[in-house]
Amino acid sequence: MSLLLKLGKYSILLLLSCFVNAKSEQMDVGTIIKKAELAAYYAGNDGRTAARMMIVDSNGRKQMRQFIILRKDREEGGAQDMLVFFSRPADVKGTVFRVVKHNEGEDDRWLYLPDLDLVKRISAGDKRTSFVGAHFYYEDVSGRGIEKDIFALETETDEQYVITAMPKKPEEVEFKSYKVWIDKQTFLPVKIEYTNNKEMVYRRVEAVKVQNIAGYPTVTESKVSDLQNGGYTLMQFRFTTYNLGLPDDIFSERSLRTPPHKWLSVSK
Repeated sequence: MSLLLKLGKYSILLLLSCFVNAKSEQMDVGTIIKKAELAAYYAGNDGRTAARMMIVDSNGRKQMRQFIILRKDREEGGAQDMLVFFSRPADVKGTVFRVVKHNEGEDDRWLYLPDLDLVKRISAGDKRTSFVGAHFYYEDVSGRGIEKDIFALETETDEQYVITAMPKKPEEVEFKSYKVWIDKQTFLPVKIEYTNNKEMVYRRVEAVKVQNIAGYPTVTESKVSDLQNGGYTLMQFRFTTYNLGLPDDIFSERSLRTPPHKWLSVSK
């Protein structure tokens, strides 16, 4: 789920010389991107997964994070709720990340810090900053809205579409453009590379492992690499379940301080 969670969350698009709506023989770029967004972030009506994240810095030092993700769609490909509950290590236990995705405009994001009993709003300017110390960004977790970028089909092979994207508001992001490789069978984004103003690829997000879960192709292992400074974060998704019937009322501020334990228990 996510992020990439079916990676990718996550995030998704590229550039061409003129940025016109280039078309493949079978499918136009807008349709490809929309199908990729649905595959990466909207499998089933809702979902739960246990995630384990290993953060490795440029000196090889490692940190672990463990958390449960709950997600529910308000509508297919549109508004969506997400909660991320951290359980390990001890210094982040009880931390909760909440996202409300909207059809238009900026998504709402909050981080609950239990030691301070503080709900901190993640500003739009911070959405592309580190997610709890990882190389993933807050925006990677819930996905970057496809309406924020201009896409062009660069090329395609028998297995993949290769699409370039440029932001409509470059002043709001750290990248100049990015390129995404989309699997033709599953429509999951399997690799994304970000380019800076020096035309250097400085960041890569990859789907390392994909499995079929309840009929939904699902990214079960993903990796983001800092190609400029070194270091990477590896994320594993386990015990993923779809269509649980998650109630609407658990996706509220109350769950930040009082987690819905009934829905956080995973089958092992």
